[in-house]
Amino acid sequence: MDAAATRACMKELDNAADSERLVEVLTDLDAKFSPTEQLLRETRIGVAVNKLRSHSDPRVAALVKKMVASWREKVQMQKQKKQRELDASPKPKPGAAANASTKSKTNATGGKIDANEKRDWKSDGVDTNIYSDPVRNSCVQVTYNALVVQSTHPPSEVLKAAKDVEQAVFAAERSTSSAYRNKMRSLFVNLKDPKNPTLREHVVTGRISGERLRTLKPQEMANDELKKQVEEIEKQNLFNAQSAQEQRSVTDRFTCGKCKEKKVSYYQMQTRSADEPLTTFCTCENCGNRWKFS
Repeated sequence: MDAAATRACMKELDNAADSERLVEVLTDLDAKFSPTEQLLRETRIGVAVNKLRSHSDPRVAALVKKMVASWREKVQMQKQKKQRELDASPKPKPGAAANASTKSKTNATGGKIDANEKRDWKSDGVDTNIYSDPVRNSCVQVTYNALVVQSTHPPSEVLKAAKDVEQAVFAAERSTSSAYRNKMRSLFVNLKDPKNPTLREHVVTGRISGERLRTLKPQEMANDELKKQVEEIEKQNLFNAQSAQEQRSVTDRFTCGKCKEKKVSYYQMQTRSADEPLTTFCTCENCGNRWKFS
């Protein structure tokens, strides 16, 4: 089931006239939908389904809980598989350890290159006077400087990669506009990160082409430590990203503990695991007092 079919299914959920129709649509969705993190984010089907977990019909609520738990598990397994594949690939390490994987690398004069050596395009004697446009030449220079951080690759390999990156961005923007410069600046920041040797290694060796690098999102270029932090946050928020304002209702079922009035607006949100009850957030319309419970 692609994004278009998923959105069509969401419309059917919204238009379902009764519980029987809801169960029918959810069952069909459960059978045909193969969740991926990208598809969940693109369509927000997880949010649409999760809103029904407190439905008055126990069949609907039970089916939704089962589906959400299953989707969460499958997405997590996909992430773990991807991480195992990344862990299995050779990774250069910062500092002296990087020399172990590149013992035979030499510089332009034939001497061995030390990964701890501070390098840039000037010290490596690289000719960056490639284009008639000084802006493009400057971008090749800064990209080169980023790629040689903790690197033992010879200047010729690094320059080739730097040119490939710059050419990909220039081809996309078709000029040295502000968009071109902003993109080059963003790539430079990610490439020069001392904690991100894997990204630099993949670019220099051609495993990640200049065109592929240009299309990567910032979170895809982030170092491993930051990626793990982002993944933890995304894991918590994947099925919980629903605007509070869209669910807010006013009721007299709750009493404000401050002014004792019963005019209270509230909304519910999933703040814990899928099998835990929704958290209810309340606001007194009289005095503005706020509280929550689950």
